[in-house]
Amino acid sequence: MAVLEVDRIRLQATAVDKEDAIRQTGELLVRSGCVAEPYVKGMLAREQTMSTYLGNGVAIPHGEFDDRAYIHKTGISVLQLTEGIEWEEGELAYLIIGIAAQADEHVSVLANLADAIEDEEITQQLITTTDPAFIVETLAREAVA
Repeated sequence: MAVLEVDRIRLQATAVDKEDAIRQTGELLVRSGCVAEPYVKGMLAREQTMSTYLGNGVAIPHGEFDDRAYIHKTGISVLQLTEGIEWEEGELAYLIIGIAAQADEHVSVLANLADAIEDEEITQQLITTTDPAFIVETLAREAVA
């Protein structure tokens, strides 16, 4: 099973606020069997201690170290918010990427994400695509040596 799959991607979604976006992102992980429900509370608690906003409209909420016990399998979820929501003062997030990692299986996706958000054109495509396969292809592609 892949770290990022189409069933953990919700496109053209809306959220009331940052907490709602984190809950929705966490629910994608819960419904796909990656985490137990308490992990989502850990994601919310983590955001209270340090922002997970990366910039360029992207945030990566994840649980705290103690929440690893709630992870059944490593998984990444993606919530695309067409209107965006304020993540930090004056900063809107459009792409919320939930992370639940048992080990380092998610590192290649994070590396691809880092590359993507450095390229504003690719970031914009991720934010506006209506094809979940594009997100999987962009973020879960294998590095070419």
